[in-house]
Amino acid sequence: MKKLLPYYALLKEDRLRWFFIGAVFFGILNGLAGGAGIPFLVKYVFPVLFADIKPDDWVLIGVVLYIPAIFFVRGASGFFNTYLINYCGVSILETIRLKTYTKMQHLPLAFYQKQHSGDIYSRLINDTQILQESITTTANDVVKQPSQLIGAIGFLIYYSVAEPEMGFVILSLGVIPLCVFPVRYMGKKLLKRARHVQEEISNLSQCAQENLGALKEVRSFNLQDKEINRFALILRAFFKFQMKVVKYSAALSPAIETITACGVTLAIYFSAKRGVSLEEVIALVAALYFAYDPIKKLGNISPNLFKGTVAMERIEFILKTESSLPEPIEPIKSVDYSKGVVFKDLSFSYEDKTVLQNIDVNIASGQAVALVGPSGAGKSTFVHLISRFYDPEKGSVSVGGVDIRKVLKKDLRDNISIVAQEPVLFNFSLLDNIRLGHPEADKELVIAAAKKAFAHDFIMEQENGYDTIVGEKGSRLSVGQKQRVAIARAFLKDSPLLILDEATSALDSESEAKIQAALGELIKGKTVFIIAHRFSTIQKVNRILVFKDGRIIGDGVHSELHQNCPVYKALYDHQTQ
Repeated sequence: MKKLLPYYALLKEDRLRWFFIGAVFFGILNGLAGGAGIPFLVKYVFPVLFADIKPDDWVLIGVVLYIPAIFFVRGASGFFNTYLINYCGVSILETIRLKTYTKMQHLPLAFYQKQHSGDIYSRLINDTQILQESITTTANDVVKQPSQLIGAIGFLIYYSVAEPEMGFVILSLGVIPLCVFPVRYMGKKLLKRARHVQEEISNLSQCAQENLGALKEVRSFNLQDKEINRFALILRAFFKFQMKVVKYSAALSPAIETITACGVTLAIYFSAKRGVSLEEVIALVAALYFAYDPIKKLGNISPNLFKGTVAMERIEFILKTESSLPEPIEPIKSVDYSKGVVFKDLSFSYEDKTVLQNIDVNIASGQAVALVGPSGAGKSTFVHLISRFYDPEKGSVSVGGVDIRKVLKKDLRDNISIVAQEPVLFNFSLLDNIRLGHPEADKELVIAAAKKAFAHDFIMEQENGYDTIVGEKGSRLSVGQKQRVAIARAFLKDSPLLILDEATSALDSESEAKIQAALGELIKGKTVFIIAHRFSTIQKVNRILVFKDGRIIGDGVHSELHQNCPVYKALYDHQTQ
């Protein structure tokens, strides 16, 4: 319960405070109407209605109206309590999800490389839902059930004081402390099983996401049966732990009922011994029921609390993850991003694997530099460090003479355009996809950028032109069309730093020739990094860096490297022969 208190504090926010106060008020009213109102009917109203000597009609009508009045108060207060507490709960869910999603947007790429995407998705959607239900359900029952308990006990005390011979009923409440024992025992079991359930939900989500993200591959390799079996195994483990949660949750209520039944039995026994009438026994049992029922329901809060605790732990794994890329305390704002990039004594590793080591290179302003080398040589990591997707373990990256760790990441990335080998398009219109890097650009500027990228013609062939929705990940476009949209983004953003990751790899030869001409215009006055897999794409560069095993082993122009760098010569000759 203590671990959840910071989230209960969300109920105190200005926008929720009065809704929660209203929910508490109606919860108390509902509890009192049940705990005291119904025993009152049994003890004082029903005997009047069914007495041998009936009162006159007006008195009878007045007495009988107590029945709908009490049930109306109980029903109406229950409705408003449920509505208001759920309003608070959904609002809390919105707050928690937004807070978690916001944190996810600022976590470094290294965090996601260590986690399964399905697990992160499950924490964002499923765990936040469970935490919200836990908070609202327990917050509501902690108000409503004690109110009903107080109402019922109040009636019993009044009953025993008004009729001293019934004082023994107070002894029947002595069994209440015994209910703590099954709650504590079952709670320990539930916490462990709830953790397993949440883990298996994450595994299910991960399995389904992997399958849906590789539909063509699954069918190409006839993996359907293997995927079904994999999902079935995870589903079976989930079923196993889920049923254990059900077992301990379901066992808690009978255990409490058995203990409270002993209290009722004790009251009935003493009633029989003292010759109490059946009418008085019925009123007594009704009051005891409304005293014990809240105990049972409060005991059932335990499973919700433990599920909420596990969900909270999984959410806080994200919320409390320290960023490995902190913003500078006093950021430098006056940076000239057109002044070139310097890598000084730089080394970088992914966990235990060294990717770059002892990199010392100065990229002058306006240079177009090609990065070549075998796969895994460190080329992509080299450019990722410029965008500060990672920080070097040793050394520094400087732009315009300023270490990029001393500028805001937003300012840095606003001055970098990236065209990836496999560009990602969002499920927006083509217009909005092109102006992602320049949201304020008017349509005329977008069209001009699209024309430079040779994307305008195919865009106008779409059903709605620039307003055409591209589908999830740009699924309605060909790979080449997506690349041209990504290149149009770069034209529109017009940043001083430009990174091209084999930006023309999916184009036909005619389109590539046009794009190469356009890129020749685009790179003028910019510092450009081109990750080259095909040597036909580096014709316009001023300089070539050759990577191998995380080191730069060659630095120069084509003619020099072809003569003096065996690795470069081998790569070039392999493609051109």
